[in-house]
Amino acid sequence: MKLGWLAWLRGAKERHAPDAPPAVAAPRAQGQCFAGLNDPALLDYIRTGGSAQRALQVSAVFRCVSLISGAIGMLPLRLMKKPKGKSYVGSGAYEEATDHPLYDLLMYEPNSYQTASEFKRLMESRVLTKGNAFARIVRSRNRISALLPIDPSGATVRLAADGAIAYAFTLNNAYFELPQSEIFHLRGFSTDGIVGLSMIALAEDAIGLSREAAQSLLRIYKTGVSAGGALTHPNRLSKEARQSLKEDMEQYSGSQNAGKWMVLEEGLKAEKLEHSARDSQTIETAKHQIEDIARFFGVPRPLMGMEDTSWGSGVEQLAILFVRFALAPSFVNWEQAVQRALLSREEKRLYVADFDERELLRGSMKDQAEFFAKASGSGGHRPWMEANEIRELTGLPPHADGTGLGPPNEQGNS
Repeated sequence: MKLGWLAWLRGAKERHAPDAPPAVAAPRAQGQCFAGLNDPALLDYIRTGGSAQRALQVSAVFRCVSLISGAIGMLPLRLMKKPKGKSYVGSGAYEEATDHPLYDLLMYEPNSYQTASEFKRLMESRVLTKGNAFARIVRSRNRISALLPIDPSGATVRLAADGAIAYAFTLNNAYFELPQSEIFHLRGFSTDGIVGLSMIALAEDAIGLSREAAQSLLRIYKTGVSAGGALTHPNRLSKEARQSLKEDMEQYSGSQNAGKWMVLEEGLKAEKLEHSARDSQTIETAKHQIEDIARFFGVPRPLMGMEDTSWGSGVEQLAILFVRFALAPSFVNWEQAVQRALLSREEKRLYVADFDERELLRGSMKDQAEFFAKASGSGGHRPWMEANEIRELTGLPPHADGTGLGPPNEQGNS
């Protein structure tokens, strides 16, 4: 059997796909991981029309997935090391482990064809749309040298008798089994702890209704009448009268003639055409479904581009809530998955993975200046931050005189 681009799966156990591949040892809604074309779950999935690709054609779904995965992709994921002499764990207790081979993989280049941003964005988008994301761990001389994403569509996941997770993948008609030690597995929300649930499958009804509402609006604009009003006459107009009326109406067309008053003769009356109740209901349904889909993904209304009275100072608070309650679980999910799959037992005591979300939580320059001034003792406040701690938070290198807390400064100079 020619492996082609699957050559990177070296070391995996290869054999022809069995006639009846083992099913995933989990309930139905298991991240849409199918054993093969004969998997009954696949037929049910196709029948419901819940494919991730089709769901992404719904603008609200695409916005949520691209927003969350884009945020994960843009933020640096660093491997941090506990420095010698530190007996506590907390902010500032760790330093960047630039000498560890995993550091460059997470920060810059996880494989030969992806940047770290592309890798994280792809993996997170698969977690959101399929419930699971997998990457093959490639080792060289007992060190991790690459992380290679694997399409989760052909994955089978089961809990083995020894308590480990066993993975199998069907790719290009080749069937491979891989142990847990060779797979980096990101799970979404799960009810069994083995596989994540597809958000697309969970929100299938909301997404389907949104798609139907969009198609209904499309039919309205394609086949409906979009005239703003009508002129009525008690009698039948002659051909010459209609032509004369048409020429008169052209004087009121165009933006330059907006607001002009019309002179109606011979009993003509103007009537404004309103949307039908059905049309209005369709539009309201479309708006409601955007909000419903956003609720599934935890995205605030303003970030969906919806009209909202919260524009202004309230949006900053919504953005902070979005980071803390929608993105923070993904940060922890990534950090602990790296800890579980990519570090040895000994390394887990010394290293942690850490997302730097400060860029997303950083306020305006004015707010930062006021906060750091108080933190350093300005205005008579009791200082609680060193100068180098402030410099670190603002992306500046440490200063030789930046250690230690200074006395309160009544004049307000930090």
